[in-house]
Amino acid sequence: MATETATHRPRLSAVMREGEQVTPLELFFDLVFVLALTQCTQLMSADPTWGGLAQGLLALGVLWWAWVGYAWLTSVVDPEDDAVRGVIFLAMAAFLVVALCVPQSFGDLGLTFALAYGVVRVAHIGLFLLASRDDPDLRKSVVGLAWSTAIGSGVLVGASFVDGFAQGALWGLAIALDMGGPYFFGAEGWKLVPAHFAERHGLIIIIALGESIVAIGLGVGGDLTFGQGAAAVVGMGLAAAMWWLYFDVVALVAARRLVRATVGRDQNEMARDSYSYLHFPMVAGIVLVALGMKKTLGDVDDPLALVPAFALLGGLAMYLLAHVAFRYRHIHTVNIQRTLLAGILLALLPVATEIPALATMAVVTVLAWILIAYETRSYGEHRARVRHEEFAHEAPA
Repeated sequence: MATETATHRPRLSAVMREGEQVTPLELFFDLVFVLALTQCTQLMSADPTWGGLAQGLLALGVLWWAWVGYAWLTSVVDPEDDAVRGVIFLAMAAFLVVALCVPQSFGDLGLTFALAYGVVRVAHIGLFLLASRDDPDLRKSVVGLAWSTAIGSGVLVGASFVDGFAQGALWGLAIALDMGGPYFFGAEGWKLVPAHFAERHGLIIIIALGESIVAIGLGVGGDLTFGQGAAAVVGMGLAAAMWWLYFDVVALVAARRLVRATVGRDQNEMARDSYSYLHFPMVAGIVLVALGMKKTLGDVDDPLALVPAFALLGGLAMYLLAHVAFRYRHIHTVNIQRTLLAGILLALLPVATEIPALATMAVVTVLAWILIAYETRSYGEHRARVRHEEFAHEAPA
């Protein structure tokens, strides 16, 4: 018995998880994020003004950072451990409450939102503290994150007692403090399984794109008309284009670069910047496009109002510019054609408020597929090499 006690290892430690594959529990956790995305779209759809748009994006920022925390966590601990499962189930329940509060998060349910969010983050920090007890470097990083998280969550609680511009400013401050923690406290102590980390973020892009498809369904009111059917097909084409723009080459190259990065500070900073930070504008762009799709399906023959038009065109522009920044972070070159298309989309905003909504979405979709055709042809053999060569021999983009 004494020997067993001496050799017993704690169930939670800082030892890296053994497998790279995303587990069923992680996918189960992500289902709550699906509802959260839908609720953000609903918040903006119910108030299609600049203020409503800002509120939706602020709520999305808080929800995103909560999800990011668990993506890092499950790249350290084994999510299939019974104790970890129990805590993650608790976090899921709290996250569900947060998501349900989103439509009224700037109103009557602001305090409930903030307190439930606090539970989600406490569970996350608690597991990380247990996992880091044998690793001083990881423990130092976790303690720094705990301070920024506590301050950010406290600011959110305070925001629930005010309204208007002051409330929005406090939300922005809370997000900045929470997201800024890992940047200002350093990245040396964090740990991750890079292939798992990249796959997890790729899957969340798919989940966000699924929200755009859900928005198509929610945009149809009553009986399906011919125009709505046509808009649904065009909207599916746009969602497919956004999928292609990320998964055809970008996701493959980025994941392989993360795996090849020097373990420690270099790899952690690349993961933080490329995935934790730059995937947020990608997801936000998709959510905005989903809002534009939903409003288009609501009345395909009338022009979009300014804010929904901006959501559709500006959302895709944001998505493309996030890709540009993503590439620049990895190889320090600018994707000219994606930058150019983002500018064209923003320049078309005045036109979008004058032509039928279906025509606007069709133009956006056609432009996205023109970009794909151009890149597919111009990348040529290099694209085929990236997609089909063995992992170890993939050449840099």
